[in-house]
Amino acid sequence: MLEASLGRNFSHTSFVFRGFPVLHRHRRLLALPFCISYLLVLLGNSLLVYVVHSVESLHSPMYLLICTLCVVDILVVTTIIPNMLLGLLLDWDQISLAGCLTQMFFTHFLSSLESTLLLAMALDRYVAICQPLHYAKIINSSMFVKLLLFTLLRSGSIMGTLVGLAGSLQFCSSNTIQHGYCDHMALVSLACGSTERNSAIGLAVIICFVGVDIPLIIFSYMKILSVVLQAAAAGEDRWKAFHTCGTHLIVMMCFYLVGSVTFLSHNLNIPIPTDVNTFLGLMYILLPATVNPVIYGVRTKEIRNGFFRLFKIKAKKILSVKVAPAGKT
Repeated sequence: MLEASLGRNFSHTSFVFRGFPVLHRHRRLLALPFCISYLLVLLGNSLLVYVVHSVESLHSPMYLLICTLCVVDILVVTTIIPNMLLGLLLDWDQISLAGCLTQMFFTHFLSSLESTLLLAMALDRYVAICQPLHYAKIINSSMFVKLLLFTLLRSGSIMGTLVGLAGSLQFCSSNTIQHGYCDHMALVSLACGSTERNSAIGLAVIICFVGVDIPLIIFSYMKILSVVLQAAAAGEDRWKAFHTCGTHLIVMMCFYLVGSVTFLSHNLNIPIPTDVNTFLGLMYILLPATVNPVIYGVRTKEIRNGFFRLFKIKAKKILSVKVAPAGKT
């Protein structure tokens, strides 16, 4: 009654997550696959970072980009999954407005960093394969500094504006966020005033990242595929090149497609059930973070060989430690 009488002068300062209302009764069982996925993300990406860091021959721009991508994947998943698991397992599903906005910023900021890294990796391969004589001149430390500044400026300014506009709203009706984490439009949909500016910045995010990054990535891989297919003499080499580029593009398209759907569902009033929308929002974060170590690690010959070399070295050290006492006697 008090909240209703205060009307627009009242604004919620804490919120409750209800990402899976249909499955809420089975939320503890629901936590199991997300917990397993989180552990796989930590294990796979940490192992790949360790291999790239430990093998000196992998200290080249492409593998450093892969290593950075793994770190970003770990950070973005850690931003949302532990908090969500606490809600599913222990019913700790409340969050303050400040905490929600903080989670929103880092989730979208890190996701935008991943988009920039995917673009950088595609351009790196394009230069390496299509312009090999100019690779050392183009891909150097100066380029990485410019990429870092561009990334921080683009992602920081856009996501800062996104969160700033969301934080300026009044939330005077429901305080239940229909999502598993503090998604931008899931929070904005609870506002009691005009949200036109928020919808506009949401569309700007799609245009700036999906509209710019995807065409450049597709162009790069198409040129790479064209050059590789022309150079490949054997049919098996052609199929390998097509399979590699195709796999990379499929994973990237899943990342961008699912992310676009979750962003645009509220803007375009697309009627998606809460459970489905929450699942898509989580897969947009979890799927790339889970498969990237496989796509860019296990399937990359140099990284795979580096892992086996490290494993053999570790195994020899363990065996030598065990054998040494016996030899002394």
